[in-house]
Amino acid sequence: METYYLWPILTVLTILGLSYRNRSSLDSEKFAEIALLSILTVQVGLGSLWAFLGHAFMPDVIAMYIGWPTGSPFQLEVAFANLSFGVLGLLSWKFRGEFWMATIIGFSVFYLGAAYGHIMDALINLNYSPGNIGAPLYIDIVIPLLLLLLLVYHRKFSRKSQG
Repeated sequence: METYYLWPILTVLTILGLSYRNRSSLDSEKFAEIALLSILTVQVGLGSLWAFLGHAFMPDVIAMYIGWPTGSPFQLEVAFANLSFGVLGLLSWKFRGEFWMATIIGFSVFYLGAAYGHIMDALINLNYSPGNIGAPLYIDIVIPLLLLLLLVYHRKFSRKSQG
């Protein structure tokens, strides 16, 4: 199993565990909060730290998987971008509100931009490597969209309950 599937599976298990733990107060607003928290800490936090390790310490293996040339110094830059989102994702366990919004917007710009890059690489360079057009591409699109939708939903309900 590719490790790309590990993070969504762990995220779903975290959502289920936290939902069960909060079952007495679980409503749609609480579920959205649990889903956001789980995606931010597991998928964004741990998943981005994992991506950092790959790009920083196994750059040639990752480059070959994606279909990129090996030896590019840009891999280290991608590694540190992943490290920054990993740290922000993990800090989301402690900090909420506007911190979540900033983390989600930054992460979404990075991942949707990466998706665009993968698609253009496939169209222009005919790069159909599994790391370019496989699971990473779907995750680069689905996770940011899911985070953005959940954030809008969560903020809408938070305002209603405060007003």
